[in-house]
Amino acid sequence: MAHTARHNPLVNCPLTAAWAAVGGKWKLTIIYWLAEQPRHFAGLRRQLDAVSQGVSQKVLAQQLRELIADGIVRRKSTGGPPAPVIYSLTEYGNLVLPMLEMVRVWGVGHIARTRERRGTQDSLNCLAGANLG
Repeated sequence: MAHTARHNPLVNCPLTAAWAAVGGKWKLTIIYWLAEQPRHFAGLRRQLDAVSQGVSQKVLAQQLRELIADGIVRRKSTGGPPAPVIYSLTEYGNLVLPMLEMVRVWGVGHIARTRERRGTQDSLNCLAGANLG
């Protein structure tokens, strides 16, 4: 099924285009886990639930549809229903990984700074020690 890229509300704004493609609460985390390995919908949802407060089925499906429409994620059916559908990054989607790694590293520092200001010593979740580069 061919998907067309979603409309960028500010045609000549690269930041808005990037944010439209990968912004939002779940997209970068979805890309992160798909960079590790292709996953089926339920496996991806379980992975997101393990590192956060969880994502609804409706929201995850919408975020995946948008990532597919922008050519970042590929959806591959493994047969007729009820066979699982496998999601993976496209070659184009892999181009997001250096930016994602920079955001992750910045986030680790931001968490440390915030905790230092609050005086807390909580451990970071599993994304803290990863490296996509």
